[in-house]
Formats: sequence, C-alpha cells, structure tokens
Amino acid sequence: MYCSNCGKEIDDKAVICVHCGVATQNMNQTQNVDMTLKSRLVAGLLAIFVGSLGIHNFYLGYKDKALIQLLLTVVGWIIIVGPIIAGIWALIEAIQIFTGSINKDAEGRLLRE
Repeated sequence: MYCSNCGKEIDDKAVICVHCGVATQNMNQTQNVDMTLKSRLVAGLLAIFVGSLGIHNFYLGYKDKALIQLLLTVVGWIIIVGPIIAGIWALIEAIQIFTGSINKDAEGRLLRE
C-alpha cells in the first residue's frame, strides 16, 4: 500500500504513515468501541427514576439484587413500607454510581462515562 499523502510505500496494516505521519485508510477500521460496556450515566438515571423496581441492577447484570428490589416494591405494597425501603436503597445506589463507588457491572467490566 502507498501513502495517500507522500506516496511512499507503507505496510498494508499501517494506521499511520511512518514517513509523513498522516493517518491511513486503516485508521477508521481500527477504532473499535466496545459496545458491551455499560454507561454510568444510564445506570445512575435508571436508579433515580425506576430504581425501586431494580431496573438499574438488571441493566448492570445484578439479577439477584434486582429481583429482591422488584419483589420488595411489588409485594411490599401490602405493608406500604416495601417501596419506601426499595426507593431509599435505589437512591443510595444512584449516589454510589455517580460518585464511582459502584464502577463495575456484574461481569467486572468498568462502566464507561
């Protein structure tokens, strides 16, 4: 392959021309973004708005915690205290997500900003 800027021969897998420093066509192909990473902002907002249902924990992959929060809210309506407890729990987790105390999903991958 030849550099589109200086015309000198470069490696076919090169991302930048070693002669002139200009990015090659391969540059766009190598910029992979891991779309499996969960967003800290999304997790925090889910915790604030629907956190008592455990949706943020489902999003992060913490299924056991999410089910406990969901059951506490749904079944807890009988004694009225359940949703209040689940809501406070979710608010605390939202604060932890936004401050970075909770910074990984259930698989141990860091949350993206």
